[in-house]
Amino acid sequence: MLAFDPTRAAGPPSGVRQRAEIPARFQWNLSDIFPDWSAWQAAFAALDARIGEFAGLKGTLAAGAGALLRAFRLNDELGQLAYKIWYFASLRYDEDQRDNTVNAKRQQVQLQLAKLGQASSWFNPELLQIPLDTVRGWLEASVELQVYRFAIEDLYRQQEHVLDEGGERLMSLASRLSGAPNDAYWALSTSDAKFSTVALSTGESITVSYAQYRRVLATYRDQADRRKAFEALHEAYRGSLNTYALLYNGVCQRDWFQARARGYRTTLEAALHGDNIPPSVVENLIAATRAGVEPLRRYHRLRKRTLGVPTYHAYDFSIPLVEFDRKYPYPDVLDVVVHAVAPLGADYQARMRRAFDGGWIDVYENEGKRAGAYSAPVYGSHPYMLLNYSDTLDDVFTLAHEMGHSMHTLFAHETQPFVYSSYTIFVAEVPSTLNEALLLDELLARSADPVERVVLLQHAIDNITSTFYTQVLFADYELEAHRLVERDQPITADILSDLYLRLLKDYYGDALDGLDDDPLTRLTWSRIPHFYNSPYYVYQYATCFASAARFVAEIAGGDEASRAAARRRYLDLLRAGSSDHPMALLQRAGVDLSRPETVRAIVDQLETLVVRLEQELTRVRSA
Repeated sequence: MLAFDPTRAAGPPSGVRQRAEIPARFQWNLSDIFPDWSAWQAAFAALDARIGEFAGLKGTLAAGAGALLRAFRLNDELGQLAYKIWYFASLRYDEDQRDNTVNAKRQQVQLQLAKLGQASSWFNPELLQIPLDTVRGWLEASVELQVYRFAIEDLYRQQEHVLDEGGERLMSLASRLSGAPNDAYWALSTSDAKFSTVALSTGESITVSYAQYRRVLATYRDQADRRKAFEALHEAYRGSLNTYALLYNGVCQRDWFQARARGYRTTLEAALHGDNIPPSVVENLIAATRAGVEPLRRYHRLRKRTLGVPTYHAYDFSIPLVEFDRKYPYPDVLDVVVHAVAPLGADYQARMRRAFDGGWIDVYENEGKRAGAYSAPVYGSHPYMLLNYSDTLDDVFTLAHEMGHSMHTLFAHETQPFVYSSYTIFVAEVPSTLNEALLLDELLARSADPVERVVLLQHAIDNITSTFYTQVLFADYELEAHRLVERDQPITADILSDLYLRLLKDYYGDALDGLDDDPLTRLTWSRIPHFYNSPYYVYQYATCFASAARFVAEIAGGDEASRAAARRRYLDLLRAGSSDHPMALLQRAGVDLSRPETVRAIVDQLETLVVRLEQELTRVRSA
């Protein structure tokens, strides 16, 4: 159990403060990127000038290894500079998104990055005009060029899907249109949205925006209140449902156009080919998850019994099973979060402490600050983390989650050259999820309070249901919707709603016994941002979750020698960045996502957690 020591905390007072009121030790220090805006402006001007320098290399690659090395190195230099320029403006903007001056600078960078992309569009087609055997000869003759071997070999692997220079330029120009469905979705869902006001049993009247909707579902114990909020929000989407269907059809048509333009057979193949992931990975993930839905249903049947509701609905998913209002002040949890990752070694813990002490984290909410949380990988500096910490248990897990991303970034940036310093989404959520799992074990070990243990177990289970099962259901939906377009079949609001309803029944079965009484539930697809922004993205949350579960079992179990070996493999994965394809990196680390037992491990883990939750709930009732 965590204790609150006011002599150590000095945390925030209640309410949202002005940024100037927050102590400096709880703010990030962006001077590690640039000391001030003047230095940023000078770097921006340098980038602008050097974009022309890269364009001037067009037509030189066939001259030999030296010319190719010069182009790669200049590309790296421009990329590193662009990273710092973008993040300095972007992070500063997120401190207060009401600041139009900073927003204008941020938009300047966006235009500059688009200019850089257009100026470099010649590179891949020109390189691919050179026979691979010739380039391999250059690689053998130049030690310096060998750094780029994987990048070169991977480009040639994708050669059949790279267009000529004119085609690549056309695709680059078309990319400016690709975000239109997502932009329209956000305008329709925020600035143009008309949200209803409802009266709740507490006497409070609220306008049900998405944020208020989530608050009601997570805190109002009267089921009728949750139903009112659910209906009010989804009625707003139903009022524009045909428009949402047109936007999503636009997403699917765009993806199918891009796939066919590059010679892919399906949109799934096009989405996965860049990371060299077989489509069977997604298909097997969906099949294995569908075969393992019983623990999911068991959990929701338990929730129905515990909540004592006559019928169980989607708006009952988020309400806690027990009332719990303990606070977890930020300064008090830092040692706990560090101690939780002890299985990853003392060096890992020391790096994490450095992050806490080094001006890397913007901790508390202030007026105008961007909502949510993230870790920004600023190459040439260090990771930066944005939080909106408010002393909740969820905030503690969010801190551990984002710190997992930051440690991944730190290890990769220290080990890899710039060209391989990033990492794909396919592995990105592994360290964040693993950190959360280790924190759960730590908090359970420290707690003797059965109520807190119920809350902790529910958090872990909800993490699996939302990050694994829900994301697989979303991936299932995306795949089926895209296949409709690939078969030249129509996409309408009714078709999409019927598809979503069928999937809910496939996954939840009789556990969601109020589904037929909720005609608005079938419209849920219309409000999922990932569908409009990043199709074929969400399945990676599930694969990362499965990978993290495998790592936790090996790092925290077995004898010391096997734990040490698992730890080395895991840390090597973090150090590897993007120096190989993600499936290969995970396989070297001991995780094979092509095997159904890797997915089955999550199903078994959920079953174990649900059994433990049943036992703790019995203890709470007895007490």
